[in-house]
Amino acid sequence: MILAIVTIFMLMGICLLLHYEALRLISLLAPRLTFLPLRMRMLAVMGGIVLAHIAEICVFACAYYLLDRHFDGGGFAGQVGATMTPTDYLYFSTVSYTTLGLGDIYPTGGLRLITGVEALLGLLTIAWSASFAYLMMVDLWPLHGKKRGL
Repeated sequence: MILAIVTIFMLMGICLLLHYEALRLISLLAPRLTFLPLRMRMLAVMGGIVLAHIAEICVFACAYYLLDRHFDGGGFAGQVGATMTPTDYLYFSTVSYTTLGLGDIYPTGGLRLITGVEALLGLLTIAWSASFAYLMMVDLWPLHGKKRGL
């Protein structure tokens, strides 16, 4: 259980820092994309946000792989074969991060605690992304109607 708690703090730090830096980079780059139409700029913003979330999902998937295969951090049960494949770890992490939680694959041992925190972190960062997207729209929306933004 100690391994799970230490892992949680490491994963939270990595993912929150990654998300912060991604949003910061997007906020610096978006105003400089004046050569793109406004719709394309907003699509670039949203694409960057989605890439940040995918990166965070991959961080958790790698942790699940390492804890399942190389450390005694728990395991997985359910509708999986004898061993999980990299795709299974990615799928499980995506289902957990988005709080979809289908239940076809479920964690055992210390991975249960990590999975719960991943769901909480996913909920938090998705809300953070929605707020950020709103702020970007506040900046970009008034530019509609101006000759350059059409």
